[in-house]
Amino acid sequence: MWQERHRAAGELYGALLSVREQFKKGESGPVPYKDDLQIHMVSPGQCQSLESFWSGNETAFMVERRTLKLEEDMLEGSRTSDSHSLNLSVEKPCDPLPVSTMQARQLLSSYTLTHNPNMAQFGQFGNEKPMEVLPQLWVRCDRTDAESTCWLGAEPIKTSRNEMTGMSFHMVTCAGPTSDKSSFPSLEALKKSHKERHSPAMQTRGFARYDLFTPSTIENSVIESETSVTVDFVWNGVDRILHIPPLTSAATLNIRVESGDLRSPVYPVYRELDFLLVLAEALKTGVTEWPETLETKSAVELVQELLSELKNKLDGVNSAPKKEAEKVKSDTAAVDSSIQSFVTERGDLDFAEMLWCKMKKSVSSYQDVVNCFSLVIQSLIHGDVHPWIHRGSTSTLSKLIQQSFHGNMQNISLSGLTPIRMLLEIGLDKMKKDYINCFIGRDLATFNYLDYFISTSVDLREQVHRVRKLHHMLEIVVNCNVFLNLEHENLFPLTQSCLKYYKENPWNEQHVFQLPIRPSVISNFYQNSHPQIWRVEILSGHGQKEVKTMWQLSARPPVDHVSFDIPDVQVDLTMNGESEDVLYYQAQSSCSQVHFL
Repeated sequence: MWQERHRAAGELYGALLSVREQFKKGESGPVPYKDDLQIHMVSPGQCQSLESFWSGNETAFMVERRTLKLEEDMLEGSRTSDSHSLNLSVEKPCDPLPVSTMQARQLLSSYTLTHNPNMAQFGQFGNEKPMEVLPQLWVRCDRTDAESTCWLGAEPIKTSRNEMTGMSFHMVTCAGPTSDKSSFPSLEALKKSHKERHSPAMQTRGFARYDLFTPSTIENSVIESETSVTVDFVWNGVDRILHIPPLTSAATLNIRVESGDLRSPVYPVYRELDFLLVLAEALKTGVTEWPETLETKSAVELVQELLSELKNKLDGVNSAPKKEAEKVKSDTAAVDSSIQSFVTERGDLDFAEMLWCKMKKSVSSYQDVVNCFSLVIQSLIHGDVHPWIHRGSTSTLSKLIQQSFHGNMQNISLSGLTPIRMLLEIGLDKMKKDYINCFIGRDLATFNYLDYFISTSVDLREQVHRVRKLHHMLEIVVNCNVFLNLEHENLFPLTQSCLKYYKENPWNEQHVFQLPIRPSVISNFYQNSHPQIWRVEILSGHGQKEVKTMWQLSARPPVDHVSFDIPDVQVDLTMNGESEDVLYYQAQSSCSQVHFL
């Protein structure tokens, strides 16, 4: 019996070492272990099902049961008496499955045995070298035991010199969902249970997460938004179960924004950016998917009107005495009134930018682009117009305009990808200035901070990529301003955080930006709502000797590897969460320690 346990521990230790070596090489896939198990390593944040119950600041081993799905497809058709057709597809791995609690306990026993310094000679297979401390181990469990265990874990206790002194064992149980609050234990009952197993000296710490702005499907649309804003609260001194976070809590916003959301106040700006992306892709592939036009007039007609107006001004004819501000509004895309206080329309559009505004909403083919630029170039050659452009403009069209002032225009062949490149250039220049106007105009950034995003020292595709980052930052800031009423006090550090992230990382709309915030700023959004997660931690001891009991309520299943029986209860949730009938899942994590002699 003892030899069998040694052999099992040795096999597990060797497997864990192998998995860790593969992980160091960048191979993070699961490694088969024995007949029906697999082991892999996870980094912090990679296992949402575990993060509430584990410290999460180190890598960990995870053990689960694997399954292979064998699909049999019978070939249709006639069959002869001496032959049969059977098509066996390649075995496909399915989602990982939990193991029994008994098997999980055996795995943790083997893991502990390999770390016991008194068994070092065994652990190294006869070598007297000290035992190497491995990352913690977690095993998915199937909830078939009396306690409904869904996770079992073991974490080595070690000194500052990385010497093993003991092992911390973790057990996570879960149940639910239920709307019956009378089934929830009281805080005093949780404290009593903790005190019976650990030191009577204890402290409590609360955690709560609320949804402030959640993903939803737009009515009459198949587009589902992934935009969401949640807030996490942490505080000391919990008074009762479902204690509302006090205003003294440490609060952090978790912000994830997806561009292109129809609810976004800057959706018109996104459409403009989207056309830029279409043009940039056309430079790469040679194929352009032209968006639906927004104008009844053709692109050539609109450009001709712009040129005629400029010519009349040059000739001293005021055929259309309009205020410049009104003209700018007619030339730019309509912007939702809800952002007039944030995104200010520019009144200093130069000729190239006005041309972009005409063309972006009206061109529907490559030939449209060619014809529009042909009109402009002919007007410049004949001196019919002398448009002004911003100093520092580097687009091909801007250079032609500058050359026209001196009567020595370069000959441009409007063939191949040249017209697409010219249109992309003037749109890129215009949108860069739009974003600069927004961020600097609201004192959210300085020109030096934005210089990386508007630099012309990189190729066009990279410039478009950086402008795309600017737009994502604008979406984040505007959504927080419009929907959460955040002011400069919070928008400024949020913008700085976004700028720092995007100077060092590629465009990523799945990234969650975090912003510390005073609870009083957002109290109206959460104090009358139901939390998505509410958790209390009861702690004793310090450092390596700290032990913790955790009890949690969550609106979503706390683990992803077991199924729950959903009660047949009619739950009517309002938008502001005023309903009392909220289904909550319960989870509890307890800890115990064993010290080696």
